[in-house]
Amino acid sequence: MENLREIKLIWQKKFLEKKFRICFFASVITLLIILLTLAKFLSYNENRVGFSFKDPILSLFNPVDVTWITFAIIYASLLFILIYLTYNPVNFLIALQSYSIVALLRLITIFLLPLNAPSTIIPLKDPFVEFFGGGKTLLNDLFFSGHTATMFIFFLVVKSKSLKIIFMLATIFVGICVIIQHVHYTIDVLAAPFFVYTSYRVVVVLNRKLGFVIE
Repeated sequence: MENLREIKLIWQKKFLEKKFRICFFASVITLLIILLTLAKFLSYNENRVGFSFKDPILSLFNPVDVTWITFAIIYASLLFILIYLTYNPVNFLIALQSYSIVALLRLITIFLLPLNAPSTIIPLKDPFVEFFGGGKTLLNDLFFSGHTATMFIFFLVVKSKSLKIIFMLATIFVGICVIIQHVHYTIDVLAAPFFVYTSYRVVVVLNRKLGFVIE
């Protein structure tokens, strides 16, 4: 109860700042619009004619279903991050905005680079993605890996060295898992951190220009 009271006071104090209040609600609305647009696009994208290629890494082994391990890491990390960020509204805003840009970039890259899923794929049934994707398992939302990207956002927004090590390892492990299951081509996973870091840096610079203190 004491922690909840502390969190409530932190957010109440921050929402007294008109600039933060406007920025926060604008960011939430923007994220919702992007996610809904992405959901419609991904549903359409499943029926597009894409192209396949032989991935030299995937060719080395048969796929293994590690779905439960992948989502155990992702959802445990998500729960921790949500709790962690409630103590810092500005960093919460940074994560929210970074995720919005990453989602928008995924829409653009998937549109520009339509790929067919590897023929050996074991579908990764993510309840969150299936909900936003129209209730079906998506296979062709490939370049770049959304799961790896999300984990790397978590790595960037935590500040302590020990947490960064944990989330870097978690990011690497999730990336390995989606490759082991042949859910993604190797390049999908390797490219994700570059898109995420660019998004994060843009958001940090813009928020500093607005005068927000980023810890």
